[in-house]
Amino acid sequence: MYSFNARVRYSEIGGDRRLSVPGIVNYLQDCSTFQSEDLKMGLDYLEQSQRAWWLSSWQIVILRCPRLGEEIVVSTWPYDFKGIYGYRNFTICDKQGDYLVKANSIWFLFDTAAGRPVKAKESDIRGYKVDGNKRLDMEYAPRRIALPEEYETGEPVTVARHHIDTNRHVNNAQYVAVAREVLPENLKIREIRAEYKKAAVLGDVMIPRISRERDACTVVLCSQEGTVYAVVWMQTAEEGTEGSESTGAL
Repeated sequence: MYSFNARVRYSEIGGDRRLSVPGIVNYLQDCSTFQSEDLKMGLDYLEQSQRAWWLSSWQIVILRCPRLGEEIVVSTWPYDFKGIYGYRNFTICDKQGDYLVKANSIWFLFDTAAGRPVKAKESDIRGYKVDGNKRLDMEYAPRRIALPEEYETGEPVTVARHHIDTNRHVNNAQYVAVAREVLPENLKIREIRAEYKKAAVLGDVMIPRISRERDACTVVLCSQEGTVYAVVWMQTAEEGTEGSESTGAL
C-alpha cells in the first residue's frame, strides 16, 4: 500500500465547506501518480518507454466527505494485472482510520508510438507488488455503464487549456467536474461511476446528455457528431433528506 497525508484545503472545497467531488478524484489520481513517481516509473519513465497508463473506469463510493482543514490519509494499491489491464484500489481515511472514500479503478496500458493498447510486460509493472494485495472490501459495479435512451441536452462545453493534462487530453477529473456541474447544487453525491471511451482534446466541444432518475443521474459527454467521450453515473440524494448527512456525501 502507498499512502500520503494531507489536509483539506480551502481551494478544494465547495459551498458546504466539504471536499468537492473533483477534489476527491484529484486526491485519488494524485496518490497513484505519487506512487509511480517514487518508484521511478512515472511520467519521465513512461515518456521514454513510449507507454502510458490510461484510465478506463472509476467507481468511487463516498461514505463521508471531509471538511475544510480535516486531516486525511489517501492510499492506493494495485491488486491485479491481466493482459492490457491494471486494477487498483484507493481509500481516503480520517485520522482515526475510518473510511471516508472507497474506490476501484481499471486502467489499460497504451503504446503511444503504435497508438494502440498493449499487454503489460514485467518491465511495465516492476515495483508494483501485487502478491498478497487483496481487493478492497466493497460492492463492485460493472465497468460498463448503460447509455440512456431518453435524455435532455445540456449546454455545450468547449475544452479549454485548464481541462488538459500531461497526456494533452481532458483530465479524468475534469469529465466528472463537467458532469457534476449539470446537476442541481443541492444534490449530494454518494457514488460515482465513470467510463472513459474517447479522449477529448483542446478545442473539442462536449455535449452533455442528461438522464435523471429518482436517486441517480447519468451524464453522457458526446462530441457534436455523437461520439461518446465519457459516461458519468452519479448516485444522488437531496441535501437535508433523511440519511444524506449520515453518509457524509457531498
